[in-house]
This record gives sequence, structure tokens and C-alpha cells, in this order.
Amino acid sequence: MIKRSGKCRPLCAVLAALILLISICCAGCGQKDVPVQEEDLIRVGFSQVGSESDWRMANTASMISALSEENGFELIFDNAKQRQENQLLAIRNFIQQDVDYIVLAPIAESGWDDVLQEAKDAGIPVIIVDRQIAVGDESLYTSWVGSNFLEEGQRAIRWLEGTVQQQGRLNQPLRILHIMGTDGATAQIQRTKALNDAARTHPGWKIVSRLKGEYTEAKAYELVRDFLQTGEEIDVIYSENDNMTFGAIRALEEAGIRCGTDGDVMIISFDAVRDALKLCLEGKISVCVECNPLHGPRVASLIRQLEAGETPAKLTYVDETFFSPGVLSEELISGREY
Repeated sequence: MIKRSGKCRPLCAVLAALILLISICCAGCGQKDVPVQEEDLIRVGFSQVGSESDWRMANTASMISALSEENGFELIFDNAKQRQENQLLAIRNFIQQDVDYIVLAPIAESGWDDVLQEAKDAGIPVIIVDRQIAVGDESLYTSWVGSNFLEEGQRAIRWLEGTVQQQGRLNQPLRILHIMGTDGATAQIQRTKALNDAARTHPGWKIVSRLKGEYTEAKAYELVRDFLQTGEEIDVIYSENDNMTFGAIRALEEAGIRCGTDGDVMIISFDAVRDALKLCLEGKISVCVECNPLHGPRVASLIRQLEAGETPAKLTYVDETFFSPGVLSEELISGREY
């Protein structure tokens, strides 16, 4: 038995070596099915405000499409559901996951200093999209991409001035119902500023009420419906996004009030999503001011610049326009991405 055991050792060793060699070969073969590029993907954590509007969903879709694996990215997406504390938690989770970049669409402008300092200390560049932020140290974020919301508001005001002038009403009283977005959001602050500035320069313009629609159709519908029950008359609705406009139109129509430049109430709306443009073509919305949500390709480009060691622009404004019924067509609307 002892001899037999002794003769077995070399054979066992050979078998063991052979099994090990086969295992290595099989493991090597198995690795062919694993994408090698996975290790090279750029990991991006994106904290989105929520999904409160058509604009927001188009913005999310643009980011997901641009920051896809096919384009060399691994995207970790977080929906904050309209709560800033959820965004703070998401950013800290991104830091713990050691992402390469953080992209933030902030709910409000303030309250970011501490968490962005944590990202900076971890060596993670932060890109801000859509709304802006107010921080004591601007080096806490690398770049911002979004709209010139003040210019959007001023564009709407110029349209209103020109329209009432054509109607011979420029110096006559104008009663305006203001439907506001989320308090503290850059779009709300700047679009509100444009209206306030105009009211100061036109003594006959009166803002009869401000309703906090929070960028949602349901909230705006309830507020406008209740406002109309007061019997207060209005000439213009200045609505800070399309979804709130949809709610306002429903409330107006239920009350038997005609919408549009040739109706009882002119409606100014912001974002210019496809459904709003259809209502504009029908004449129910008097003017739609565009707010371009397609930020994904711009963010991807900024990250590529940073990867190449370049210094991208601190602020990048997207190109935008506005639409009135006379310039719209079914073909134009159907050809738009959002």
C-alpha cells in the first residue's frame, strides 16, 4: 500500500496540473463573453429633480440616451421625487460609490455648499444642469448647462407688449394672473423677475394674483379653478411651465372662458413641449416660449473635455426660441424631439 501510494503521487500531481491548466483555459475562454469595455466605462451619478412635467421627462430621456453604455458611460440614475434631502442623500451615495462624475439637476438654488464640498474633497467633478445653484465657492462645481430663464421671460414680455400694442391696448389696464413654479428654482426666480420688471414699467399692468402651481398640472388646475370662483377678471395668464398651463386651460374651459389671443384670456406658457405646441397651433395658447431640455449631449461633451484634460466653459446656455400660432404647423410639431 505504501509503495502504491508512492507511485500515485507523480500521477496525481500531473492530473492536478492538467486540471489547473484546463481551468485556466476555460476561464480565459469565459472572459471572451465579458465586455472588456466595462472596465473603461465612465461612471456618472445623475440626481434628477423628479418626473413632475413633460419637460422633466424629456430632460431625463436625453440624459439617459447620451450617457449610455454604447457611448462609453455607466449611468447611475436617481429620481429625487421633488425633495432636496433626497438629492443630498443621492450625491453622498454617489461619492461612496466612487463615481467619476456627478451630474445634478438641483431642486432649489441654495443648500448645496456642504455636500458639494464633500464631492470636491473626494476629487469628483460636479456638473450642474437646468437650474443654477448659489454657493459661496464656485469651484465646488465644474460647469453648468441650461437655459437663460431671464431671457425667456423677457422674450415673453416683448411678445405681450407687441401684441397689446397691435390691439391698441398698450397703455390700457392689463390684469395678469401669475402661475408660479417651485419656489427657489432658477426658472421660477428669473421668469418671475421678468414679469415683475414689466409690471413696474407698465403702470396699467396689474398682477391680480400669484398662484404656486409647483410645475404640475393638477396643482395649477385646482388653484386656477378656485381663483376663478372669486369672480376676479383677468386678461392674461403668465404660466411658468406648460403642465401648469394645461391645468389652467382645463379650469378656464370648465368655467366657460375662452383661451387665446382672440379669446377672453391670453395665455403665455413656457417650455414648448409638443402637447403645448398643439394647443398653441389651435390658438388656445397665445405664445409658447421654448425651454430646451436636451442637455444630455452637452453634458457628455463636457465630460469628454474633462477626460481629455481640457477646461470646459463654466456656463453654457442652450439655444432657444418661441412659438405663436402663426409660425406653427403640424409638420414642425411632429418633427420635434419633445
